[in-house]
Amino acid sequence: MTRLYTILFIIILSIGLSHAQSLPYLKEPTFKIGEKLSYKLKYGFITAANGVLSVKKSNLELSNKDIFHLDVFGQTSSGYSIFYSVKNQYDSYIDGKNYLPYLYIEDIKENNYRRKEYATFDHKTRTVKGAKGTFKSSTPQIFDLVSAYYFSRNLDLSTMKIGDYFKLPYFLNDEIADFKVYYAGTEKIKTALGMIDCIKFNPEIKPGRIFKKDSKLYLWVTNDGNRIPVKAKVEILIGSVTMEITAAEGLKYELGKRVSYSK
Repeated sequence: MTRLYTILFIIILSIGLSHAQSLPYLKEPTFKIGEKLSYKLKYGFITAANGVLSVKKSNLELSNKDIFHLDVFGQTSSGYSIFYSVKNQYDSYIDGKNYLPYLYIEDIKENNYRRKEYATFDHKTRTVKGAKGTFKSSTPQIFDLVSAYYFSRNLDLSTMKIGDYFKLPYFLNDEIADFKVYYAGTEKIKTALGMIDCIKFNPEIKPGRIFKKDSKLYLWVTNDGNRIPVKAKVEILIGSVTMEITAAEGLKYELGKRVSYSK
């Protein structure tokens, strides 16, 4: 199986939701500097990869002093690296008030495949400048895959009903694409952190080299003040892939604590 680790980030980061116009967002972020989320990716019963998402203080010198550094690192487990080796680093620097990205950097190492990306965002002109040119967005907000995830945690979901869907545009691999994500209600599930009340999503996926024609991807996000993803599961051509949270540190709110924007 190739590019297995890419699935992990699609699963973790695919809760992006959007309207055709500007996306409404919470005034105060659901995360804070010091937050650190750890995950494991299982292929069947085998732990294939591990990932860590961290919120750090930015060292960029910009006119805006309120900037978050979003740090995402993932690699295949020691046992699975025998079959396929992945060691990927993603960094996104976002505005602390509207959560839009200024800069996105990725360093991909997957077996013999290497890729480095350095993209800057100009939200006034709705453009992204990457390694292979400048790309135009049709929407007023455009994200990289990492900032899309953190922005999504700050959306107002109060009017969503089961079956509603939204889209979020993101820049990845020298193109602008989007996710369509369906809201599937709320559900309590068992996790490594205990029984947790969650918001359930069903992101749309396309069949192809990895997914079956009728594959379903489900993602569970805490229905509290933090909105962290705790579990995801998807069927692939052979077997299934599951993402599970293993640890959560530096959360802004007590895990499970309901707030005004909980469903």
